Amino acid sequence: MTTRLADIAARAGVSEATVSRVLNGKPGVAPTTRQSVLAALDVLGYERPLRLRRRSAGLVGLIIPELENPIFPAMAQVIGQALTRQGYTPILATQTEGGPAEDELTEMLVERGVAGIIYVSGLHSDTTADMGRYEQLRAQGVPFVLVDGFSPKVRAPFISPDDRAAAQLAVTHLVSLGHTRVGLALGPRRYVPVQRKIEGFVRAMRELLGPGAGDAEAVEESLVEHSLYSLEGGQAAAAALLERGCTALVCASDMMALGAIRAARGHGLRVPQDVSVVGFDDSPLIAFTDPPLTTVRKPVTAMGQAAVRALLEEVAGTPAPHSEFVFMPELVVRGSTASHGGERSRS
Repeated sequence: MTTRLADIAARAGVSEATVSRVLNGKPGVAPTTRQSVLAALDVLGYERPLRLRRRSAGLVGLIIPELENPIFPAMAQVIGQALTRQGYTPILATQTEGGPAEDELTEMLVERGVAGIIYVSGLHSDTTADMGRYEQLRAQGVPFVLVDGFSPKVRAPFISPDDRAAAQLAVTHLVSLGHTRVGLALGPRRYVPVQRKIEGFVRAMRELLGPGAGDAEAVEESLVEHSLYSLEGGQAAAAALLERGCTALVCASDMMALGAIRAARGHGLRVPQDVSVVGFDDSPLIAFTDPPLTTVRKPVTAMGQAAVRALLEEVAGTPAPHSEFVFMPELVVRGSTASHGGERSRS
């Protein structure tokens, strides 16, 4: 025990007597000192005495669409860590093809007595979905927070990136490089983030290129292509936009952007010499693609932490405002965009 006390005391920078007081739950130790001793205990691999173990404040459900797109595990990690720091135990529920749908996952979590639920890119982002499901959940007394998407019909805190600004950042960057034929590849139109990106894209094209861009309807008709949020979806959308003469592509996810690069190469075009490509998310490892991807960084850490704060306020009985908290994205310029040198060369 002496060795153990000495190790902990050395690690925490306190006396062995202080360590002993903390371990035995005695008063007279400053909170910061107590925390240092417990941290040293954890780092050295000693098990905390039963009385000092943090009791779980309860379970919190986290429902995300899938794990194949690396942005979702990244968001889940931020949310999970923030919940754990507050003493909650996160339960991750993933929607997989052919697996349980959002409503079934919700029911499963409610049956397990969760303190609340955080939804990421759920049905709340689908303008054709029935929002009554969320009011039913509220009627059951289960607090919840909705990430990525917005509906005025749902009384809850929403956490979103500024999708309009994201599209505007990408277009502004590409136009500054001399591109005038910029295409937008994204998911189905019924989703709120998709509609907002289109609005930002059309506005930026018309503001930066003037009458030459055409009216809003013409821009959307000729330069916007809907597909699936996947590598294959990005490839299909990009192929269509390249056929229409686009020299630069803005993609609504990094996965779609990788598909767009594949499509460009399939057309005998080089990235970025012949075609510039911009992604969205700044997913883990995306800086190491070939070429490294220029992308609009989604503020995942800030959004995830805000979602947890808002939920725990709801759980504590001091509900966050029933409004949308919008976080500003950031353009990260890497190697997949370059100046437009006029006529495209095929290699």
